Amino acid sequence: MTQTAPPATARTPRRRNRWNATDLGLIAVFAALIAGSALIAAIPVGGLGVPITLQTLAVMLTGLALGAGRAFAAVGLYLLLGFAGLPIFSGGRSGLGVLAGPSAGYILGFLLAATTVGWLTVVVLRRTATRTGRLRPILLFAAAMVSSIVFVHGLGVLGMMVNARLDFSKAFLADLAFYPGDIIKNILAVSIVLALHRAFPDLLLRRVRTVDARP
Repeated sequence: MTQTAPPATARTPRRRNRWNATDLGLIAVFAALIAGSALIAAIPVGGLGVPITLQTLAVMLTGLALGAGRAFAAVGLYLLLGFAGLPIFSGGRSGLGVLAGPSAGYILGFLLAATTVGWLTVVVLRRTATRTGRLRPILLFAAAMVSSIVFVHGLGVLGMMVNARLDFSKAFLADLAFYPGDIIKNILAVSIVLALHRAFPDLLLRRVRTVDARP
């Protein structure tokens, strides 16, 4: 009785299931990136003390590059360090007192936005794995915008309503000033992450071998 050789192995994209030292290093690096971006080119907007920074660029890039789990850990680490007293929030602020300010909603929204865009990125990469053209960058940009609008801007408006005692219309109008910059930053984030995924294809999805064991 002869046995036939198993067919050639196939390579299929799968999500990372375990974190290794590289994953922990990436979490630390992106947490530091978010912290640094909060202190660069802070432009005050209006009289509420909510500045325009590069932070949303770093937050979206974290989700797009790392996926949901590691993005959650990176942004969560950044928040924990800031709440613990490191001056890494915009304007060099720190401590739990920032949660009483008008930017509290934006800060908390970063965590949910990065996690959501990270999850959506995995979906997009899987669905466009065999396709070429402009579909992938368009879908990634849409994922970044939806996550930003729902969580960063949504919670930002809520934070201004609660902590700055603004009604919805005034808080919404104040938040509109951030949209043009966020559109540009999301375009930049998608452009950067597409280059990252081309250079490091295993950064988010790893390829594992699966063998057909049928005789």
